[in-house]
Amino acid sequence: MIRPSLTHTIRELRLSGLLSSLEVRLAEATGNRLDHAEFLELVLRDEVAVRTSRQVQRRTRAAMFRECKSLDEFDFAFNTSIPRREIYDLATCQFIRQKADVLFLGPPGVGKSFLAQALGQQAIKTGFIVLYRSIFDLARDFMIEPPPDQPDKILGRYLKPDLLIIDDMGMKQLPGRSGEHLLEIVMRRHENRSTIMTSNRPLEDWAKLIGDAPAATAILDRFLQHAQLISITGRSYRLQRSGRPPQVEHGAVKAEYSSLQDGTHPAAAATPESGQGKLQPGMEQLSMTSVPYASQNTASEDVS
Repeated sequence: MIRPSLTHTIRELRLSGLLSSLEVRLAEATGNRLDHAEFLELVLRDEVAVRTSRQVQRRTRAAMFRECKSLDEFDFAFNTSIPRREIYDLATCQFIRQKADVLFLGPPGVGKSFLAQALGQQAIKTGFIVLYRSIFDLARDFMIEPPPDQPDKILGRYLKPDLLIIDDMGMKQLPGRSGEHLLEIVMRRHENRSTIMTSNRPLEDWAKLIGDAPAATAILDRFLQHAQLISITGRSYRLQRSGRPPQVEHGAVKAEYSSLQDGTHPAAAATPESGQGKLQPGMEQLSMTSVPYASQNTASEDVS
């Protein structure tokens, strides 16, 4: 039986993890004749485990993932074009410590968003701060007028995380000044924080999607400098899992669907490795290969 005064003291110290297991640990200490140091180590480990679990839960909520994914759930056997070894190497989070970036390219449904979110979840478990936003979320966020006394509040939210994931680049043309905001985010995070981006369109289409060729060139110039490019080809896992093809009649939509089925979608066919497609002026010189990582960094504080 734990004395009320001890319970009160533990609560004052906010050691709820220790308190929840204390009776069990006291019985264990008596039964196994543990000395004081061994007992203290056990109860402190319990407290650390509870705090770590709560931190992961809190940071996962703050990350705003569309879906919580784990690499253990991913079906690598369905699409052998996905470099499993590279993905698990990224899951060590060394690229975050070295402030490098990752770009997933490929047609819809091949697992880009799944892998990006799974890497984000692993980063949280490793102790990093993560923020997930689709490109549509980003555009909407910057349409909101910030408080007069906090003009950079929205931008700061994108600059603070150790890992920022920008998903669905290329789904449609960005509105208004979204290209400028994306450029500022990429410039300010460049060599300071890590970013993962996913896109279902080849890089030569980005100028049209962003609506600003100079901004697109500047974004790619900085982002690709220290980026690991992972190009995924093949069929749509999402369509395969549905068990039946969608009803598509319109010619353009039907052609798009067929390209997803046979792996000839433009995002797969015109990747930098294939050499197909013509880049916008000023983009030809951009390096499409991974650059060795350089410096190391530790995790920063939680996103507010």
